[in-house]
Amino acid sequence: MGKIENRPALVVAISSRALFDLDESHRVFEEQGIAAYHRYQIAHEDDVLDPGVAFTLVRKLLNLNTLFSDRVKVEVVLLSRNSADTGLRVFNSISHHGLEITRAAFTGGRSPFEYASVLDAHLFLSADSEDVARALNAGVAAATIAPATSADSSDESDTEVVDEQLRIAFDGDAVLFSDEAERVYRKQGLEAFEASEKAAARRPLEAGPFRRFLEVLHQMQALSPEGTSPIRTALVTARGAPAHERVIRTLRTWGIRIDEALFLGGMDKSAFLKAFQADIFFDDQTHHVESAAQFVPAGHVPHGVANKG
Repeated sequence: MGKIENRPALVVAISSRALFDLDESHRVFEEQGIAAYHRYQIAHEDDVLDPGVAFTLVRKLLNLNTLFSDRVKVEVVLLSRNSADTGLRVFNSISHHGLEITRAAFTGGRSPFEYASVLDAHLFLSADSEDVARALNAGVAAATIAPATSADSSDESDTEVVDEQLRIAFDGDAVLFSDEAERVYRKQGLEAFEASEKAAARRPLEAGPFRRFLEVLHQMQALSPEGTSPIRTALVTARGAPAHERVIRTLRTWGIRIDEALFLGGMDKSAFLKAFQADIFFDDQTHHVESAAQFVPAGHVPHGVANKG
């Protein structure tokens, strides 16, 4: 029983617009107002919503409970600005798609970000950038889900997941790590950045907002023999040599193993993320997120110097 009590636990909070395709009903809200939106959702509450950008990610997260048997606990909680009345369509769709989501907060138009903190969520995903920024400021790893822009990142049908492995990719600076190095780059340029990182190679970087989330994933991975885990992680960064060493040593200091590390030296990340088959990619810079979203689900992390001003 002790092993079950101490099993790694992961809590992910997600908005209804990240989980399902609510574009049509959202247009009703924006063009006709809240009353029309309310009538629309009730009239269509038996119409099943199609999967949204983060649907496959959520299904794979929940599937970890099965793949790891009773050794981990993954919970996904719905946080929605809908009222309970209009949210009935969302819960009906959750049931139809067979998602094991039992907890939800419907806030009737109020921002639900505070509940992500109350839940002690390791991750909050939303289509609302203001909610995400507030969650980050409250200490919760959070990202704004980018709209899918091509067939490569489109929704998934109701068929069973063929590839069960969960693949999550992270940018480094301002996501896994602090924006300390990014500030040097933006203020002094590439040459100064590389010199600074080389000089500080043995001084670990401070943690960024997604370190805790990565730590829990690593704890889960450690339950499986190396190379057999149903979770695979990747660091996909614009850094190249000689700025690579500090990152490697930082992860080593944290005691975290990351499966793949791509030091791209300024190359576009999107093709590599497609090859990795990421279920989601997190980056602090919007142009990287928009590029990646052509091929894989992507989330913008509005943290650090790249997002100031």
